[in-house]
Amino acid sequence: MDGPLSDVIVIDLTRALAGPHAAMMLADQGARVIKVEPPAGDDTRAWGPPFVGPDEARESTYFLSANRNKESVVLDLKDPADSQVLARLVERADVLMENYRGGVLERLGFGTERLHALNPRLVVLSITGFGHDGPEAQRAGYDQIAQGEGGLMSLTGSGTPTKVGVPIADLVAGMNGAFGVLAALHERERTGRGRVVRTSLLAGMVGVHAFQGTRWTVAGEVPGPAGAHHPSISPYGLFETGTAAIQIACGSEGLWRALCTALDLDATDPRFATNADRVAHRDALTGLLEAHFATDPAEHWLEVLATAGVPSGKVRTLDDVYAWEQTRSQGLLLDVEHPTLGRLQLPGSPLRFDDATHSGGRSTHLPPPRLGEHTEAVKAWLDS
Repeated sequence: MDGPLSDVIVIDLTRALAGPHAAMMLADQGARVIKVEPPAGDDTRAWGPPFVGPDEARESTYFLSANRNKESVVLDLKDPADSQVLARLVERADVLMENYRGGVLERLGFGTERLHALNPRLVVLSITGFGHDGPEAQRAGYDQIAQGEGGLMSLTGSGTPTKVGVPIADLVAGMNGAFGVLAALHERERTGRGRVVRTSLLAGMVGVHAFQGTRWTVAGEVPGPAGAHHPSISPYGLFETGTAAIQIACGSEGLWRALCTALDLDATDPRFATNADRVAHRDALTGLLEAHFATDPAEHWLEVLATAGVPSGKVRTLDDVYAWEQTRSQGLLLDVEHPTLGRLQLPGSPLRFDDATHSGGRSTHLPPPRLGEHTEAVKAWLDS
């Protein structure tokens, strides 16, 4: 193995998305991630359609999205022999990740005290739905529930509460978890001891409120659905043209003046003199801009705006995103060879190092594993 984390061994007891995403982030940087699955496998192996491959060896694309660069070991943790295999893994590992409901790992015989008795240097990541303590700690954590309970759905869309198009609560919790693990590993270099890192889907949602959060905590305003326009900056949002919608981001007075010059608008119009004025008269400004944009196709206006230096762009479908040369230039598509599916292209890591042509910190990437594909090899490694 290679990469910045090539000396790190991770036991991934998680399932679904938040925990597997956190573990995959470390695997992308070279960590050896051993995914411990129950005999039925991670829940997401059955989450579809779409499925790909022959019926006897089909894989869900959901599972494929969150488990590259891992090994799969099947253990029934209620079986004493398999429980002992996990104990031996803990003794060798640097990190253990879990996202069970509170108390489950303890009932399986792997509470925090035992884990650190087996390995005092172990960093434990625990991801829950609503936090490990507090009055609602025992609630199950699912992404859409957390998006609603954490307030994000109240800010999204144009009226009806709307969820984000990806499981953003899971993904943010996973990213926060990976970040916490790296901080704990860094601290361990000084102290020689591991610690428990805790995060939750709820914490992730509250943690990304950003300026919407301080609108309430500082200014006493309860934000509503933001729709396709920024609530605090204008013009900054989605605008219709003669053929398709485009997006504009005028984040400064200089950009506003550049836009006015490009479109032959009056930058001194008192309704739009400052950003606060433009926000207050957003509907009038949107109507004025769209009246201009209606006269020509989207590509014409994108060229005009680019020439003027006004940040702008189109709204791409995913097939267009993955065909886009800029996406490909960033190494964001990884080619892997799957044992039953053959050659696959997977979305890659958001990180690149030095002059690597692909994303992630390792020189080669591995396909998501088949269920139990590495059980015997890992047991042999423990015996070596």
